[in-house]
Amino acid sequence: MGDCTRRVNSTQSKNSTQSKNGSCSVKHENRRAIVLTGGGTAGHVIPNLTLLPDLLEGGWEVHYIGGKKGAESDLVPRDKLIYHEISTGKLRRYFDVKNFTDPFRVVGGAAQSLAIISKVKPNVIFSKGGFVSVPVVVAGRMRNVPSVIHESDMTPGLANRMSAPFARKICVSFKQTLGYVPKGKGAYTGALVRKELNSGDRGEGFKLCGFDGGKPVLLITGGSLGSANINKLIRAALGDLLNKFDIVHICGKGNRDNALDGVAGYAQFEYVTEQQPHLYKIADVTVSRAGSGAIFEFLSLQMPALLIPIPKTASRGDQILNAVEFKKAGYSAMLSEEEITSPTVVVEKINSTFEDRQRLIRNMKKDATPDAKAEILKIIYEAAGTPVSV
Repeated sequence: MGDCTRRVNSTQSKNSTQSKNGSCSVKHENRRAIVLTGGGTAGHVIPNLTLLPDLLEGGWEVHYIGGKKGAESDLVPRDKLIYHEISTGKLRRYFDVKNFTDPFRVVGGAAQSLAIISKVKPNVIFSKGGFVSVPVVVAGRMRNVPSVIHESDMTPGLANRMSAPFARKICVSFKQTLGYVPKGKGAYTGALVRKELNSGDRGEGFKLCGFDGGKPVLLITGGSLGSANINKLIRAALGDLLNKFDIVHICGKGNRDNALDGVAGYAQFEYVTEQQPHLYKIADVTVSRAGSGAIFEFLSLQMPALLIPIPKTASRGDQILNAVEFKKAGYSAMLSEEEITSPTVVVEKINSTFEDRQRLIRNMKKDATPDAKAEILKIIYEAAGTPVSV
């Protein structure tokens, strides 16, 4: 059936049993149990982990249903919850032989999800999207378990569109998204952002990078997987950019350029976790893709950003819509890949964004988005039919 890692908790250990096939069955009658799901990329996992401390503090028994190879497999802390692995596939917008085999994986994942939910008997499911989540939400409906979905982007992705008919409630980050979800199911909650991002230390950030604080700091990030195009553009313009900035470059796993090690004022990281708050703290301006997780982090931190969304030729266009909305609100600048005819274009846009940073910060300070975590926890408790304690 898959992996089932038990949370170290004396109360749970008394109330839980592990079946021969690896699933967990809980027999205590007076319990709160929740299944979290979502995966593929960090953006579908980290929001779940943002809720985790509050759920544990509220006495919830927490299960996570994820894939074997997605970001969730690496990021989910298995010492704090019970993790179940299922088979999963994905939709590719290009030819791949896996397009012919993935439907069978999805069917297998649905059967596995149904078996897990039947044994766990959760009060509620919370889904952050990604294709691993679809069979979980469908299986929940088949077992009369209510599901709460959170959609981060301006328009729902395919996984959430597939799950929507089976969900009790659909939480959204943008008000405009309410027009894209079934009437009566939508709830504007804002985006889940980790509070620990606000705990960065400038001194630690400069120490991590070897910077002396003499120049403004430019942060480059391409999301949890990195961006080959942004990496290429920044490295091509490195000489010009280093005349003005010290540069922190989060380039993605496997995208490090060892030839650039030792270049003064340039620090590259493949991926960051506990270092991230410190690196964010020293950034004066950032260049990023326009994934919803990243841009709402920038908004929360009031970090001026130049957004270069993934073009529609390589996506469904969700990042373009995100970037357009943030530009319209005056939170960020935007540059489409089609506009980039040379590295000089990027340098000029970075410089203009930096010069305009105070206006962007003022606009972000005016933002009045909801307390997403409190709103979502309230909806989870209500869907589960348990007393609200948030």
